[in-house]
Amino acid sequence: MRTAVTGSIATDHLTVFPGRFTDQLIPDRLDRVSLSFLVDSLDVRRGGVAANIAFGLGGLGLAPLLVGAVGADFAEYEVWLKDNGVDTGGVRVSGTRQTARFMCTTDRDSNQIASFYTGAMAEARDIDLTGLPVPAAEFDLVVVAPNDPEAMLRHTRQCRDLGVAFAADPSQQLARLDGPQVRELVSGARWLFTNEYEAELLRERTGWTREEVLSRVGTWITTLGERGAHVDSAGEPAVTVPAVTGVPVTDPTGVGDAFRAGFLGAVARGLTPVAAARFGCAMAARALAAVGSQTYRVDAPALLDTVARTYGTEAAEPFGPWLGSAS
Repeated sequence: MRTAVTGSIATDHLTVFPGRFTDQLIPDRLDRVSLSFLVDSLDVRRGGVAANIAFGLGGLGLAPLLVGAVGADFAEYEVWLKDNGVDTGGVRVSGTRQTARFMCTTDRDSNQIASFYTGAMAEARDIDLTGLPVPAAEFDLVVVAPNDPEAMLRHTRQCRDLGVAFAADPSQQLARLDGPQVRELVSGARWLFTNEYEAELLRERTGWTREEVLSRVGTWITTLGERGAHVDSAGEPAVTVPAVTGVPVTDPTGVGDAFRAGFLGAVARGLTPVAAARFGCAMAARALAAVGSQTYRVDAPALLDTVARTYGTEAAEPFGPWLGSAS
């Protein structure tokens, strides 16, 4: 069985501002903001939520199928993904647009200001899941990650029509979606991913309480930054999994995507959601210590050691057969 990851594929332009954004804001002048930040560095990296998740899954040996839209400038990026275990057979190449761009500045407190150029991603709505090189019946999960909104809605509908399990990861696109759209994207998801802010926004958009959300999804995973992740399912006690400590904060870009890759990789191997969240935190720690979303190394022995050191040797035991073979 396979995992298909639908969503954005982009190039990240990452800069670092040595000060604090908040020091530049004048409280009674926020209606007219015009700021320019002199940054110390520029890193051009491969990114996009779907590509980042697929990269992590590929490193874990799960051969994910990446599904999204790119421009003709994707050729070098495609070679990189293939070399890292990603099947790019589901990628559509635009004849007129460039691959999407993510432009982000991070300050000394790890706050970020970002812009996203859609580019070829707008054509993702034309991708039909039934026309992929891998039959839908062979997927045990389709990840619906941030993408062109119409593409996200189409892929979610198709998963329901085809009876294929899906993970809802609306993330940054929650700001673009209205209540009915968010309710449609979430309903029936096996896994729902948000961060803390997105969890509140999701409840505001849908008008649902926590209990109403949980009645419509299998498990809701909320990432908590340096506090780890929250795992919540209807009828079961909620569990907060602490983050890995002592990790240098090099670049937070793509850390949530690495968590998702680790989590989904673990559940694909039959581990429980709590165990999967621990492994997601271990993957996130590796991404946090690297600059860019796809520069960390998926090192099986190191990941196993991180789980054991953080959560105990007993918690690491279920990972042994899987990560031992991967190493």
